[in-house]
Amino acid sequence: MKKQLCVFSVAILFATSLAFAALGQDNVMRKQANGTYVVNTTSLVANVRGYKGATPLEVYIKNNKVVKVVALKNRETPAYFNRVNKQMLPKFSGKSFSKVGSVDGVTGATFSSKAVKANVEAAVKYYKEHK
Repeated sequence: MKKQLCVFSVAILFATSLAFAALGQDNVMRKQANGTYVVNTTSLVANVRGYKGATPLEVYIKNNKVVKVVALKNRETPAYFNRVNKQMLPKFSGKSFSKVGSVDGVTGATFSSKAVKANVEAAVKYYKEHK
């Protein structure tokens, strides 16, 4: 009985993953109803590290521009990463892809700033390749 249940569960999981693949959906990028694409960098650039680890983001893209960048849960020092959230992330809004690299980091949060910038650049690259 347990073996049959396990086989059935695996079959359902496999069928679900095939259905998502057929729809063109993955864990990295999704399209919202308004046409905005959201790229999640959690697994996309897991090797990009801030001061205390990965700094995953969700990068919202529409009409070949970054709409907004939202930080996901991370282990960075809260006081410094709050500065990145308030001072750096809003600077990406409205940037064309060619200007994403020109966003300045936050003084005192150098590692976090560099990681955020690398995440945004990777999200843009992924979007261009998979849209």
